[in-house]
Amino acid sequence: MNETTGSASGSAPASDAAPAVSAQPVAPASPAAAPAGPAADATAPGAPATLTAPPPAHAPAHAQEAPAGSAGEHTVSRREPHGRLPDWEKRYRAPRVGLPEWAEDAPERNLYVSDVTGTYELYAWDRRTGERRQVTDRPNGTTEGTLSRDGEWVWWFSDTNGDEFGVWMRQPFGGGEDIPAAPGLAPSYPAGVALGVGGVAVVGRSTDDEGTTVHVVPPGGAEPYEIYRHEESAGVGDLSEDGTLVVIEHTEHGDAMHSALRVLRVADGSVVAELDDTEGGVRELGLDSWGFAPVRGDTRLLVGHQRSDRWLPLIWDVASGEQTFPSIDLPGDVQAEWYPDAGALLLVHDYHARSELFRYDLAEGTLTALDTPRGSVGGATSRPDGTVEYLWSSAERPPAVRSTTGAVVLEAAGLRAPDSVPVEDVWVQGPGGLIHALVQRPPGAGPDAMPLPTVFEVHGGPTWHESDSFAAGPAAWLDHGFAVVRVNYRGSTGYGREWTDALKHRVGLIELEDIAAVRTWAVESGLADPARLVLTGGSWGGYLTLLGLGTQPGDWAVGIAAVPVADYPTAYADEMEALKSLDRTLFGGSPAEVPERYEASSPLTYVEQVTAPVYISAGMNDPRCPIRQIDNYVERLRTLDKPHEVYRYDAGHGSLVVEERIKQVRLELAFALRHVGG
Repeated sequence: MNETTGSASGSAPASDAAPAVSAQPVAPASPAAAPAGPAADATAPGAPATLTAPPPAHAPAHAQEAPAGSAGEHTVSRREPHGRLPDWEKRYRAPRVGLPEWAEDAPERNLYVSDVTGTYELYAWDRRTGERRQVTDRPNGTTEGTLSRDGEWVWWFSDTNGDEFGVWMRQPFGGGEDIPAAPGLAPSYPAGVALGVGGVAVVGRSTDDEGTTVHVVPPGGAEPYEIYRHEESAGVGDLSEDGTLVVIEHTEHGDAMHSALRVLRVADGSVVAELDDTEGGVRELGLDSWGFAPVRGDTRLLVGHQRSDRWLPLIWDVASGEQTFPSIDLPGDVQAEWYPDAGALLLVHDYHARSELFRYDLAEGTLTALDTPRGSVGGATSRPDGTVEYLWSSAERPPAVRSTTGAVVLEAAGLRAPDSVPVEDVWVQGPGGLIHALVQRPPGAGPDAMPLPTVFEVHGGPTWHESDSFAAGPAAWLDHGFAVVRVNYRGSTGYGREWTDALKHRVGLIELEDIAAVRTWAVESGLADPARLVLTGGSWGGYLTLLGLGTQPGDWAVGIAAVPVADYPTAYADEMEALKSLDRTLFGGSPAEVPERYEASSPLTYVEQVTAPVYISAGMNDPRCPIRQIDNYVERLRTLDKPHEVYRYDAGHGSLVVEERIKQVRLELAFALRHVGG
């Protein structure tokens, strides 16, 4: 065995493209996953200028796969001349920019995320002057932020070394001192923020002792006051255009995978309207707040619903109670945001791991496709002039912030990420129905080169999905001669509500049944060498990796797990309260109530059956997959003399530091190559 310690910090961004500015609530969240890897970019409910795809809805807070970690005695090599770097490293070093958010009353003022300095931080961009300015500068990086409506302030969330526990700060758009944005509120996990007219703010907080609380922060330094409190997870959605109403996404009914909506008066927290498709927790139907109409006096709220076994928009007038359903004849999930005049909706249509954009005219009821290349839209926003800006990529082509005018909106100077290879779509019959997998073969690998060493890279979430989008991690495996297979197992989004909700009670085991079915196809088709199969993933993907090594010991030659759940009962005891809520939903209770289910789904239960060498990386400050439960698993590996390596680093659920991410990938590749070759 080999145990090492690193020194980077921060939480991993949502994808290999720069993440969109994020101010999401922790709310409906899960214990072992959240967008921190191949997951799509996430935006804020309180950031009306940005739209994400696929709908995050209630993606668990671990859907963030962390970048794959690695162990060993290696050290980080410093930046070399670009010509001497391998392509896989260039893809990580190439500067990335995220989709800009714009201030609603000052659209020329923008905020975006970039890693141009080597760490993901927030940047202010004045489109009138062209000036770009770095707002935050922290060793652990920063991605959670939003703009005030008037564009005068940048709000950003300050935690400690990636632990996700902290306070909101704010800084003048043009630069200046950082000051507490809500000085009367104690540190907490963030549960959404919405900034309104005149400087009013609504801040969501989550703590292990209090559950979720929502507070109004009046302008002018007045004392914050509480308008909502509940022990179950919840989050701030959006403020009405006039700042008098706020929508809360809550799970008071006890189903953390399916939220209900409650509209409150900002002045006193009194209830204006309720919408609960779960009917008090009886039905598994969720709702998602997508924003109030951006017109003064308009009480319509754009809502995502699942009444048709997929995500579609409805318009709910919270004053009259009237619900209007746009006529959208598209087969997959649809997420929406308002155009600035509230006369149309911008739609992101996500279907079979790819996405496209549409404009839906509300008066005419017409649907018009917007010209976008084949691939995936990682976020989109409609501008006041009617144009649409979006973050696009494909598995083959690196991400770019584009406009429907045909222009590239924003890019960073310097090294460009090399292209990779396209994905092939494979459909495999599994125990729960057809399983969609995305397959990539290394460059130049024809039929004579097969069977190939093959990496099964398992996505986090579990409520997320792999898509035809650019990812530096899979591309690194391809460059080293591996085929890559990514499986959208049951629990993944994008294939209907029933597919997403299927993993309850037999948690982890259901997903692994689907992965096993695709593994059988990969071997029988001649693609994969059964003696050189690598199972890997981060967060929930790391959890499934460890569980798979113990329950399918003959199927995998190597296992590489980043920030995983390894000992489920202990993870439940130590994780943030919002994730406990989701675990109770997934398992049907707590470990005290259904101990047999947690035992059946815990990798620690099967550690004696593990035969493959195991690599584990973990953030020391991770609140989602806490370190103690990983240490318990590692100690059992050590006691049983199982071959393993472990790498611990000073961060949370992944890293926002480019050098640290490169270090982890380099060590991960080395671990696999030592055991199965390339």
